[in-house]
Amino acid sequence: MSASTRLTSTLCRRAAATASTVTPHTAASRRSTAAAVRNVRCLSSAPSNRLRQPNVAAVASRLNSARRPLSTTPNRRSAIDEDEASFDPASIERESDEVDVCIIGGGPAGLAAAIRLKQLANEAGNEEFRVLLLEKAGEIGAHILSGAVIQPTAINELIPGWLAEDNENRFTGATPAGSDSMKFLTKNWAIPCPAPPQMHNHGNYIVSLNEFTKWLGERAEEVGVEVYPGFAASEVLYRPDGSVKGVATNDLGIGRNGKPKDTFERGMEFHARVTLFGEGCHGSLSKQVIKKFDLRSDSQPQTYGLGIKEVWEVQPEKFEKGKIVHSMGYPLPADTYGGAWMYHFGDNLVSIGQVVALDYSNPWLSPYGEFQKLKQHPLYKSTLEGGKCISYGARALIEGGFQSIPKVAFPGGALIGDTAGFVNLPKVKGTHNAMKSGMLAAEAAWNALSQTTDAGAVFLYDYEDSLRKSSIWKELHEVRNMRPSFHSPLGIYGGIMYSGLEAFVLKGRVPWTLKHKVQDHAATKPADQCKKIEYPKPDGKITFDILTSVSRTGTNHEEDQPVHLQVKDWDKHTTETWPKWKGVENRFCPAGVYEYVEDQTKKEGVRFQINAQNCIHCKTCDIKAPNQDINWQVPQGGEGPKYYMT
Repeated sequence: MSASTRLTSTLCRRAAATASTVTPHTAASRRSTAAAVRNVRCLSSAPSNRLRQPNVAAVASRLNSARRPLSTTPNRRSAIDEDEASFDPASIERESDEVDVCIIGGGPAGLAAAIRLKQLANEAGNEEFRVLLLEKAGEIGAHILSGAVIQPTAINELIPGWLAEDNENRFTGATPAGSDSMKFLTKNWAIPCPAPPQMHNHGNYIVSLNEFTKWLGERAEEVGVEVYPGFAASEVLYRPDGSVKGVATNDLGIGRNGKPKDTFERGMEFHARVTLFGEGCHGSLSKQVIKKFDLRSDSQPQTYGLGIKEVWEVQPEKFEKGKIVHSMGYPLPADTYGGAWMYHFGDNLVSIGQVVALDYSNPWLSPYGEFQKLKQHPLYKSTLEGGKCISYGARALIEGGFQSIPKVAFPGGALIGDTAGFVNLPKVKGTHNAMKSGMLAAEAAWNALSQTTDAGAVFLYDYEDSLRKSSIWKELHEVRNMRPSFHSPLGIYGGIMYSGLEAFVLKGRVPWTLKHKVQDHAATKPADQCKKIEYPKPDGKITFDILTSVSRTGTNHEEDQPVHLQVKDWDKHTTETWPKWKGVENRFCPAGVYEYVEDQTKKEGVRFQINAQNCIHCKTCDIKAPNQDINWQVPQGGEGPKYYMT
């Protein structure tokens, strides 16, 4: 259990002793209580100059909106002691809280939606309108990773003075985009080539999206959003009519054997008239609502890439503030889509990374290994030599584009941001679209809730309509054929030629829409049909072994908890997967989570092992596992990576 969770539990126990003296809610007390609960939840990680004394009485007055340790309920504890072996945590009733809008995910989309909702409520004088945001990371921004060059259109609209010198709360980490180039790489050469218009970055900014998201979180709290980091939403709740009612958070204090520990705490339920899912790429709850409401019935399956990134502090003489470099080609084989970047930002910082499309066919390919090879190319090595790697991370990202956008609204909620798939791949950007989609959903939710007092399900018709009229729809439609064009027999070369024609001449005005040929997991060929790839040993200076890299993510999981990477039968998985793909999980995972260990007692001579404590929440395994038998679920709240400057 995290320090913040333990602190919350302690304060709740103390508060319970004085609960009988607490007065009923008023609008003012409810707002102050929400702030107090946020303070309690974030206390362990807040900067010392911003710590505030938690209002224990206020916390007590809302025990129905803060976790209550099992040890404070003796009758329940004794029931467990009598028959602990058969104890079902679900037998304990969860505390619940009622809000107007609940948002799952504290990324740019979720925070933009939350801020916009409270802006509208505050402008209307409706201070009682409650917007609650749940984020599984221990701190807002801790799980966020991107390139990132952002197009400022959405943030300019949401917070016009976000960079203004006279704004004491302005964002100070934006580096204006400078020189911009595109290269095609061979093993030793970097050949200049024209970049499509979508990739031009004049007027854009290089940022650490991790830092930008933290800043957005602070702005959300300023306008009255109830922000709850460290709460991992693990279950979608439904009304009797089948509409979404809200979510429940994970139980804490469950051992790896599935039994409760002394620290057991039942999760909470958050009920809302509207629930917005902004979990990012391939969210664990989002994939459930997509399936339940058949949201992909009119769209193609989603396709994905794996982005791997490092942040380096380079020698001052090699730093060119604002410099942007993109590349294609080496080290990826000709039949594998992908690209790389290098951005100079801040003070002597360089963001370098590579994206590998997860529809690659060769199971011997390792995206992590390809990234290490990339850094040895003269274009990148010349900048990194003599510098220091200070951060590492990886995450899956959406690549499907226009034809893979699902229906975004359903009874009781909607999908926003990367959850729905608004990344503009040729532009190498998605933050502006993610934020804009959150703002559109917020406006639709506000209008819908303002026009009815009915407590039943709300359907955000306006969101679907406004999305189709927005800049998101226009720009994704224009580039819809570029990514699938790389499926041609000419591979990367055919894709480059067709994409160039689309970018400079056709501009999406053709009457056809190309399709994605196969889902990512189904693209993987048997190992004996592919050339084995041997990767060089890391040198410890430019290239690193995978565990060294994972150590730079700040990842932490309590080991004595159920494995959140769910495989029903590990032996069956080995029997079905090892002979055909020879350990593909070990190679596609960028964190060393999956292993096949030699074990002569097993039929296949190997034993499948999951090192769940290494997981950096990239979701690649859920996407790329050939038999689709790995189910990524949220671990206990507050765990996972703690990214820095990513």
